[in-house]
Amino acid sequence: MNKVYISALQKEIETDRIIGTFKGRKGTPTLIFLAGIHGNETSGLYAIQKVLKTIKTQSIPLQGNIYAITGNLNALKKGIRFEHVDLNRIWNHEQIRINRTTRNGFSKDVLEQIAIYELVKKILSTENGPFIFLDMHSTSAETKPFITISDSLNNRKFSKKIPVPIVLGIEEYLNGTFLSYMNEFGHIALGFEAGQHDDIQAIKNCEAFIWLSLVNSGCIKKKDAKKYKKSKKLLRDLSVLKGKFFEIDYRYPINNKDVFSMRPNFVNFDPIVKHQQLATNNNELIYSPFKGRIFMPLNQKQGDDGFFVVTKISEFWLAISKFLRGVNFYYFLRLLPGIRQYKHDKNILIVNQKTANLLAIELFHLFGYRKKVSKNGQWLFFKRDKKIKPFN
Repeated sequence: MNKVYISALQKEIETDRIIGTFKGRKGTPTLIFLAGIHGNETSGLYAIQKVLKTIKTQSIPLQGNIYAITGNLNALKKGIRFEHVDLNRIWNHEQIRINRTTRNGFSKDVLEQIAIYELVKKILSTENGPFIFLDMHSTSAETKPFITISDSLNNRKFSKKIPVPIVLGIEEYLNGTFLSYMNEFGHIALGFEAGQHDDIQAIKNCEAFIWLSLVNSGCIKKKDAKKYKKSKKLLRDLSVLKGKFFEIDYRYPINNKDVFSMRPNFVNFDPIVKHQQLATNNNELIYSPFKGRIFMPLNQKQGDDGFFVVTKISEFWLAISKFLRGVNFYYFLRLLPGIRQYKHDKNILIVNQKTANLLAIELFHLFGYRKKVSKNGQWLFFKRDKKIKPFN
């Protein structure tokens, strides 16, 4: 067992890679909770232990399966975000293939990834779907709880049941996240940001999120979850923005050589105006490029995201997007000049630079194509609404 210090409680707890497992009567769905993929984010780790203990002591009947997994054990023991590489930025097919075949000389963070990958692969080959991945985080800055998702209709449907703000399109700006990787296989995958790292409220928020996820997925019946109503009220009362959808419009990147500092007192989702000073970087003043809300301002030493700017998505846009995707209207995009389907994956479009410059990025967003990658002078646009694919 590994000892992890919970700063919000000022005490140590013990954990292993597998925090706990429960098998339900029907064996479906299977919920996979991940806690502590960053070593300074311990709220989810304590919360899931507490919930699993309650399920056991109260003999709460389960319909589906529960797996609770610890993330970066090495970083958690040391109380740091990561040691050499961010474990939540290295989840891509090519990197994983290399990591699994050549393990010598890799950093401890990469070895953690391999262990998690092999465990998840075993779960997916053993249990029945649908599979729901729930990754619990906390932030360096003060925040109310919120959810981040890749923009798939299944993710939207599940996350909308949790009464907190929902941020779409994280995959456009953060490469190699665990949830984005799992979403590529068609699984539901949500990230829950519970609050500030050292705030005891973040633990309570994680606990509430876990109970709501267990009930909303059908893994536990509402009548058997005594904490369901209290949990829902807790998150609803905390979230002044309720269940509104937002999308990321801007990211300010930094590297480990930068001397970056946010202006004090920024809280997640604080409104900001164009040209408002937000931070300094290498003694240069940094201003907001447009009106919106501040999102995930960096107040810790490790990390390569200075801050984001998000804006609200209208309910009309969400409804139109849902309808167009439901009737497969995205096939229309393939008829436009300069756009063709990638021969190895029907969920990827190849778009030449001229066409990409002419068409508004919002058009691709409408049909679910949010992530884009430049390759050989062309753009590859990736859609997250997928049927379940084999996990390789």
